[in-house]
Amino acid sequence: MSYQLHKTKTDRVTDVVIYGVLGLFTLFTLFPLYYVVVMSITPITEVLKNGGFVIIPKGFTLDAYRAIWESQAVPKALKVTIFITVVGTFLNLVVTALLAYPLSKKSLPGRNILLFMIVFTMLFNGGLIPLYLVVRATGLLDSLWAMIIPGMVSAFNLLIMKTFFENLPEEIEEAAKVDGCGEVSTLVRIVLPLSTPIMATLGLFYGVTHWNEYFKGIMYLNDKALYPIQVVLRNMITTPNVSQDLMLSNPGLIQALPPETVKMAVVVAALLPILAVYPFLQKYFLKGMLLGAIKG
Repeated sequence: MSYQLHKTKTDRVTDVVIYGVLGLFTLFTLFPLYYVVVMSITPITEVLKNGGFVIIPKGFTLDAYRAIWESQAVPKALKVTIFITVVGTFLNLVVTALLAYPLSKKSLPGRNILLFMIVFTMLFNGGLIPLYLVVRATGLLDSLWAMIIPGMVSAFNLLIMKTFFENLPEEIEEAAKVDGCGEVSTLVRIVLPLSTPIMATLGLFYGVTHWNEYFKGIMYLNDKALYPIQVVLRNMITTPNVSQDLMLSNPGLIQALPPETVKMAVVVAALLPILAVYPFLQKYFLKGMLLGAIKG
């Protein structure tokens, strides 16, 4: 027997209000991204005609994207950012898993002390100057490893992964030990394959952090060849004109474009790769967060 839910007039009005509010929030969220894309593909004549503010473009051009692609700064910065994101995220997950797995064992000697020290870093830290001195003393200045090694483990992500490991059935690990697996073999062959949701979720967290990182680049890097895309974008936004690196690549085309159009094209180029990865990890996102946050 099937049942049909009949909504009252009040229920329908409530639904309209809720969907209307959600629609407005969605519009406010997507409009900045829409505006950036529109400005990056609008011809210069229309931009100047509308005073630099275009909502619905009447023309279409990819000159700004051609200009930044022919430059040396943007493609090189994208390669640097991809390297930092891929290598950094991989090392983040490896080190976090190697630390979270033993901490998930209540029989670990000194476990509570270690957890206290880790949580303590979430509330207090040494500050910016001591961190810079440590990076300089270890010889990481003007190196891409300065963008990866400092802050290798996030205490928040570590606690989430530890909780996830604690929720795994102990019988599985006991069966693996009966079959002759050691601790490392159990982690690699049993635990990690069962931890795909949390690994994907934390990988997304670490990856987005690496991709959007620019402050470390400003602090630790002096060589422009090592600048990630966010530092290049930041330098372009803070100057009224287009970067000299872009001007050298194709001065005729760059001069024919408004500086804002070129900047918007760089913003889109910096956003697209991380937006393209997110849909493939979205199905693991909610599941990984719930399993890592709820103690079963």
